[in-house]
Amino acid sequence: MKRVGLTGGIAAGKSAVAQVLRDLGAVVIDADQLAREVVARGTPGLDAVVAEFGDALLTADGELDRPAMARVVFTDEAARQRLEGIVHPLVFERIVALEQAAPDDALVVHDIPLLAESGRAGTFDAVVVVDAPTDTQVERMVRDRGWTEGEARSRIGAQATRQDRRAIATHVIDNTGTLEDLRERVTEVFEELQRS
Repeated sequence: MKRVGLTGGIAAGKSAVAQVLRDLGAVVIDADQLAREVVARGTPGLDAVVAEFGDALLTADGELDRPAMARVVFTDEAARQRLEGIVHPLVFERIVALEQAAPDDALVVHDIPLLAESGRAGTFDAVVVVDAPTDTQVERMVRDRGWTEGEARSRIGAQATRQDRRAIATHVIDNTGTLEDLRERVTEVFEELQRS
């Protein structure tokens, strides 16, 4: 088994890269999806978030109000760290279980948005960073997510810098071209990872 960390700034195109890797046969473990699962209604994770931040962050049907939570944690560094202190250990437990279930010869790709921030890059055999210029990220968030430019820049500012992510990379995938360009580059990287 080869363990690969996949990361990139918000709206850099990491999800598109993860999908191409899945299509090529990699086992992709999505930390974002796991982060949603561990705070789903009825979970100990959601109970811990409510205990820390209050039940005003719940929707009428008892789900975590993710936009409300985002407004709290992306404007308050201490609040973000408290949330990560709850969610990250729960996600890590799920990651370990999923990795152990993968075939012995698998290329296991861990899709981790905050890999540079976590300090865990060195725990992987390789790290793939999906990169796009900040202005491209902002443009995508405004166009695709309906955010204001200020909201987009605030979210980017809460993450590691492009330079910090590139510093942990063994492979960089530039995502400023076409989808076909992206597929070609991801395929090249996938083949390199399988050979090494």
